[in-house]
Amino acid sequence: MNKKSQALIIGTVLIVILAVAWFLFFNKPTETLNKQTVNENIKLTGETKEFEITAKQWEFNPSAIEVNKGDLVKLHIESVDVTHGFALPEFGISKTLTKGTDIHVEFIADKEGVFNFFCNIPCGQGHGGMNGQLIVK
Repeated sequence: MNKKSQALIIGTVLIVILAVAWFLFFNKPTETLNKQTVNENIKLTGETKEFEITAKQWEFNPSAIEVNKGDLVKLHIESVDVTHGFALPEFGISKTLTKGTDIHVEFIADKEGVFNFFCNIPCGQGHGGMNGQLIVK
């Protein structure tokens, strides 16, 4: 293979890599609405409910949150001691909470029920009991 062909192949590979990087960087899915809201265009029918949640070994405070179906839920979650996780699978939420960083999560409570949230990053002896509930009426 001659040098011109090699340069053409290398240039093409670099363009493809740059295009993929550009796509991944600028086409991140929104973290402010859950997947069902984006995919099904579910409309906000309720109020906006905001909650500040503290994560610490081995609890979330508050451990229960109550909203109405159709409410826009805004969570401000902060770990005050070590790295924890916050998972609410039914609404497509899985976040890492590093100590001292306030994580913002927004979603529409588009289904009724009691949904468990929990720490999904091992954080010590009491990790298994670090959970709470989202109650959607």
